[in-house]
Amino acid sequence: MDTTVLLIFGFVYLGMMLGEIPGLALDRTGVALLGAIALLVTNRSTLDAAWSAVDVPTLALLFGLMVVSAQFRLGGFYTALTRKLATAAATPAKLLALLVATTGGLSAVLANDIVCLAVAPILVEACARRGLDPVPFLLALACAANVGSAATLIGNPQNMLIGETLDLSFAGYLVDGLVPSALGLVAVWWLIRARYQGRWERKLPVPEVSAPPLDRWQSWKGGVVLTWLVLAFLLTPAPRYVLALAAAGVLLTSRRMATTELLGLVDWHLLVLFMGLFVVNDALAASGALDAALTWLRGAGVDLAHPTWLLGVTVVLSNLVSNVPAVMLLLPTSSHPLAGPILALASTLAGNLIVVGSIANIIVVDQAKRLGLQIGWAEHARTGVPVTLVTLAIAAAWLWLRAP
Repeated sequence: MDTTVLLIFGFVYLGMMLGEIPGLALDRTGVALLGAIALLVTNRSTLDAAWSAVDVPTLALLFGLMVVSAQFRLGGFYTALTRKLATAAATPAKLLALLVATTGGLSAVLANDIVCLAVAPILVEACARRGLDPVPFLLALACAANVGSAATLIGNPQNMLIGETLDLSFAGYLVDGLVPSALGLVAVWWLIRARYQGRWERKLPVPEVSAPPLDRWQSWKGGVVLTWLVLAFLLTPAPRYVLALAAAGVLLTSRRMATTELLGLVDWHLLVLFMGLFVVNDALAASGALDAALTWLRGAGVDLAHPTWLLGVTVVLSNLVSNVPAVMLLLPTSSHPLAGPILALASTLAGNLIVVGSIANIIVVDQAKRLGLQIGWAEHARTGVPVTLVTLAIAAAWLWLRAP
């Protein structure tokens, strides 16, 4: 084993765990990129090896779906839908159910992080206008976005990576993911309604939120392209990344929506994070350290080829280093027939446990803070912990029933 590779790997995954490196203005993306650079500088990787390590189909799929999500955001679709939901003549409990169902459905076919980013500020404004406490609705937004995104292979970045790496069928995974996701959304609504029953009201100043106005044509255009894309995923054998790039190409070919606006909403930081981690994990595998670690774990009785161990380790690791890095580390152990669904469901549902468990949580908490609303770790955990335990139990039971 190479000590230099191990030190660089340790540095990178410490950054994934902490979200930064103390004393440096480096976030997770910067840490991953610095790790890849360090491997090149120390000759522990070459430029050819680094390029070969990058999973281009996964990045292409991510990019294409980000452009589709950007179309909806610039078309004002998220804004209009959230305001319509918030002004519906419904009790707070029914409004919560509408929010959970809508957020979960959108997150299954659009990037859940983008859904949270677009909806959270409008939700705070709408709740303040109705005299409702935004906190339970914001927690429902984050939890439902995570749970809903587990339903498909395009709901979040880690599922896209799992689907492309293991060459999973889009329709085949839907059988594994849709039922626990749908039941999980019901659990999210029930748990949050039970916790906040009788405590819905709160007087807050109405914040000023700027958001794109509804452009019906652009929103319809995005809807048509997304519908075509999902049907193509379900019905054709064409590679998903090719279909996603084709969809992005159609949307970029526009007379009114500027290319710079669409590309400005692409999460380039996430793409760079993926690239850096691909290079770091490849160097670790090439050094023999990953095989040695797996052998040691098997000797200690932890066999990641067994579904129970894989599910448990995925949950823990996802909350230590975040779900994307955790999935990248665990994918080489994915030999069980249900390894893909286990990784996808466990890493996604575990994201609700604590604030830093998923980017969706962080986005919702940060957006609320910008509008003067604090959601602390304890407040989140009182909802996130039971939601995580219940949804994971549902997923485990469904996968046990599905086991060959």
